[in-house]
Amino acid sequence: MASTLLVDRHVSYIQSLGDNKDDLVYHMTAHLRLNAIYWGLTALCIMNRKDALDRDEIVDFVMSCWDEEAGAFGSHPDHDAHLHSTLSAVQILIIHDALDKVDVPRVVDFILSLQQPSGVFAGDKFGETDTRFLYCGVAALSLLGYLDKLDVDRTVSYIRRCKNFDGGYGNVIGAESHAAQAFVCVGALAILDRLDEVDYQALGWWLAERQLANGGLNGRPEKKEDVCYSFWVLSALSILNKLSWIDSEKLTEFILSAQDPDTGGIADRPNNMVDVFHTIFGVAGLSLLGYPGLEDLDPVYCMPKSITEKMGLKKGWVALERRKSM
Repeated sequence: MASTLLVDRHVSYIQSLGDNKDDLVYHMTAHLRLNAIYWGLTALCIMNRKDALDRDEIVDFVMSCWDEEAGAFGSHPDHDAHLHSTLSAVQILIIHDALDKVDVPRVVDFILSLQQPSGVFAGDKFGETDTRFLYCGVAALSLLGYLDKLDVDRTVSYIRRCKNFDGGYGNVIGAESHAAQAFVCVGALAILDRLDEVDYQALGWWLAERQLANGGLNGRPEKKEDVCYSFWVLSALSILNKLSWIDSEKLTEFILSAQDPDTGGIADRPNNMVDVFHTIFGVAGLSLLGYPGLEDLDPVYCMPKSITEKMGLKKGWVALERRKSM
């Protein structure tokens, strides 16, 4: 088990992700391709290795995912536009200072067209709704500089109705609390400057109780630990300024134990197969925990703090102090 973050191996792992285009798995994951590029690029940024992937190749691929009919981005060339992949495209283009390639007003129109009368957002023209898509819409509008076009009261009203007795949030009204939904709802409220809607104490305790004896975090009661919740839980706790409510040393050890010391990458838990999804959220969690040598991550947007700060978007979240060494 590795006791330190294997940065060089993780960089090599991320660089290798597009190499096996004849592999069935590559084609089976096409619906996540643009999201996966955002995950890999953001992980590299946090590890201070942004240039490990070719900028022009990434920007060209993002633009190849443009859906001209919809005025937004699909997850892969010739895929229908979706709110999730559109947010990833916006984040990637901002990181690489290439947003000028996009017809921003058309993207804004696409996002706003997906808000439903209830205040929630659909992910695409097919109509599935979820607080995840609500967050994607709010975050993308904020990053594009068009948050003033959003019906904030209607949006906040829907989030309010998703809040449960335990202080947590579900993916739709009446659904059980889940750590990922806590992040998207609290993150959206942070962007909208409406954190007064959150029960800090109840939600803080519910999130802190996601930590298990082995240090890992789960998404809801009675479930297994999973590295990805290192971000979903920690991001919400950092926005609430309650990161000290979990055992940071045990969680750090758990994340590091899920690394593959041979191929690089991070898995959901030790000895499982690695993937880029758990790699980014493991590295993001370590950044919020103050792991030495990493770039500061903005937990509201899951982007480098240097970028959101430069854009004037940083909110009042608090990460643990960056340590000098392990």
